[in-house]
Amino acid sequence: MGDEAQAALLLIYIDETDTWGHARVPLYEAIVEKLFGLGVDGATVQTGIMGYGANRRLHRKRLFGVTDDRPVTISVVDTEQRLREALPEIKPMIQEGLVFLVPGEIVR
Repeated sequence: MGDEAQAALLLIYIDETDTWGHARVPLYEAIVEKLFGLGVDGATVQTGIMGYGANRRLHRKRLFGVTDDRPVTISVVDTEQRLREALPEIKPMIQEGLVFLVPGEIVR
């Protein structure tokens, strides 16, 4: 994908402690590896310092800055078509969380 192309942004909100499969791999890692295997252009995982979701439970740093359940956002960029094709592979992996697709344009 080059400069100034039509694209989309997929935002996936999960918890850092969410896991996937029998090996209990971190969910964010399993999702990024699945996206990579599907040929999606790019994904970045960010941890949050504070947040809450539909369950209305606050996630924040605790004593000495340690928390056991930080919010995690996976930002994924590619064409809308490719992201929509990847969604059926990703959605079953997310038991709790939010998946948000935003149309956009790459300007650089």
